[in-house]
Amino acid sequence: METTTPAPARVGPVRLPLVLALAVLSPIAAESLVGYDDSTGNPLALLIGLLVFIPLYGAPAVLLREAARRFGLGWGGVLAVAAALGVVQAGIIDQSMFSADYRGIDYWQDMVGPTWIPALGLAASSALTFVLGHMIMSFAAPIALVEGFGPRAADRPWLRPFGLVVTVLLYLAGAWMVLDWHYATETDHASAGQLAGAGAVAVALVALAFLFGRRKAERVERRIPPLWMIIAASALAVFSFGWDETWTGVAVTLGVLCAMAFAAAYFARSTAWGRRQVTALAVGALLSQALTGFLAVPIGDVDPLAKYAHNAAATLLVVVLGWIALRRTR
Repeated sequence: METTTPAPARVGPVRLPLVLALAVLSPIAAESLVGYDDSTGNPLALLIGLLVFIPLYGAPAVLLREAARRFGLGWGGVLAVAAALGVVQAGIIDQSMFSADYRGIDYWQDMVGPTWIPALGLAASSALTFVLGHMIMSFAAPIALVEGFGPRAADRPWLRPFGLVVTVLLYLAGAWMVLDWHYATETDHASAGQLAGAGAVAVALVALAFLFGRRKAERVERRIPPLWMIIAASALAVFSFGWDETWTGVAVTLGVLCAMAFAAAYFARSTAWGRRQVTALAVGALLSQALTGFLAVPIGDVDPLAKYAHNAAATLLVVVLGWIALRRTR
């Protein structure tokens, strides 16, 4: 039977605020929550950075959400495409995945050295952290949280064809800007083979998403954990990413990720599982990122008072947005 693509939700002025919220929240979650850069604690620099990061992160987040709603992708498919976007971002656009000395960061060698794989020209630990970080923080968690703001429109596309074209062009412009900056300022570039390999992995992830990401499991009667436990489990899982830049850390991260994925898939089959539980997973992930910022050492000379004010504001932002989304999905 032929299926038709749902039309964008006719919810009047509600769609545009949701699109803008996702376009802004995605780069904030990706770049600002943890406060690792020299813009930490500098409101003007953070706002200027959004001019680049909204096209780079916000635009593909919106496009991913639109594709998922138009083609019926479940969250497994969304995560697979989000991982593909992470591979493209870290492997092709900014090429940090293949860099042995990125931006002259003092601790870069300590981060990539223990799990460096010469044959691939990358570190397993940082590659895993980059891809997982983009998959969850840049795309999946912001999508889930913003859909919680407008649950009545969450199952429908938000953009019409003109909006889709504009968003694609915005993403291409942002990606080209960062890629051009990389070749102009960095000396360690990905090889042709590395670029091809990253592209092949991204294509394979997208193919898997569309081949298997639209299957819907039969719902069953099953008890699910309370919201606070879902939030805590999600926060702990995200906290495991990059906690130890060794092969032991890689093994722990993969183990935690597999356990979390299995548990989420198990409970998601329950008739009691819904948008509120998905929102709780997003809140836990974002909260973990914000709280991790208190332990992060920013690049450059950042005033400690400004840094901790930034961390406190980021945590408060997640708490407020999470509270709103959870209330609206109740």
